[in-house]
Amino acid sequence: MFNGLVNLPWWGYIVVALVFTHITIAAVTIFLHRGQAHRSLDLHPIISHFFRFWLWLTTGMVTKEWAAIHRKHHAACETVDDPHSPQILGIKKVFWEGAELYRKESKNLETLEKYGKGTPDDWIERHLYTPYSARGIALMAAINILLFGPLGLTIWAVQMAWIPVTAAGIINGIGHYWGYRNFSADDASTNISPWGIIIGGEELHNNHHAYPTSAKLSSKWFEFDIGWLYIRTFEILGLANVKRVAPKVKLDLAKTMCDAETVQAVITHRYEVMGKYVKSLKQIMSEEIQHLRTQGVHFDVITFRRWLHLGETDLKAPEQAELKQALNSSKVLATIYAMRQELAALWGRSSLTQEQLVKQLNDWCKRAESSGIEALQQFSQRLRCYA
Repeated sequence: MFNGLVNLPWWGYIVVALVFTHITIAAVTIFLHRGQAHRSLDLHPIISHFFRFWLWLTTGMVTKEWAAIHRKHHAACETVDDPHSPQILGIKKVFWEGAELYRKESKNLETLEKYGKGTPDDWIERHLYTPYSARGIALMAAINILLFGPLGLTIWAVQMAWIPVTAAGIINGIGHYWGYRNFSADDASTNISPWGIIIGGEELHNNHHAYPTSAKLSSKWFEFDIGWLYIRTFEILGLANVKRVAPKVKLDLAKTMCDAETVQAVITHRYEVMGKYVKSLKQIMSEEIQHLRTQGVHFDVITFRRWLHLGETDLKAPEQAELKQALNSSKVLATIYAMRQELAALWGRSSLTQEQLVKQLNDWCKRAESSGIEALQQFSQRLRCYA
């Protein structure tokens, strides 16, 4: 019986499967996602084409289709036009059928035309990778069997399932449903894990949605993005050029009044600002909600945080009624809710002059500091220090 050209101990085949799938993940996050979809870095042609060739072998995905679908996801996130939102389609649908949702959207010519511009369009793309996308995975199966015998088919099966489960299922599904949030982005994105290793750094999905064009997905000191490690290695070797990373928050503790610099910094870091707002007021919100329960008004902190994130008109009628009851029952919650909505409206007022924006931010800080809510006062004082 033919056992393949390479004989390994049992654990060796596991290592091979993990290495193969990890290269695929690296190709998706570095080439497809950060490089092609968001243009956050340029790769040397050798690295770029290796990733493209490897993805043809292991996934059969077409670069233009993947980039277009992902760009549309960002443009229409958590709406009926989002190709794979668990908030719209349900977590079970996206988790278990994420690959089918991708294939369905890949047949939408309008999506490809509108969002697929700027992706590779050379001879090999037009004559091999796009028209014969399925032949790559067939070739991968043959290579695996030649190298590892019948066990090669098992490795191949793992390779074929890896992206549908990790990218289409976990990132597109769980990454918009469960986890922690550093930033109050205008969607339901979450960080699944602070250590982005298994899925190449894509586990830090909330960070990505806050700063989509950043080549680096980690944000906090405790977070690790292995995709960024590879990118920096390529950059040091002259094989990559990083174009954009997320800006860092800078605080000038000597500042006591908002100025044009403050306004610009607050707008630039608006998702971080709103994330800090919710975290700063979490304790007082919990205490107030617990007090309301003794009065027969029942809802939880998670629900109120969701109400904070959305505008009242975005809520369904039953939730609007619950929110109104909560705000009428608590002056503290009413203040927290109103101040949050007013602050969020600041970066939506594009018609105002810089002087008007500065005045509005100063007025907001004054009202926050005279609210009688200590956590809100402390948040406002920190906000004045943005530089």
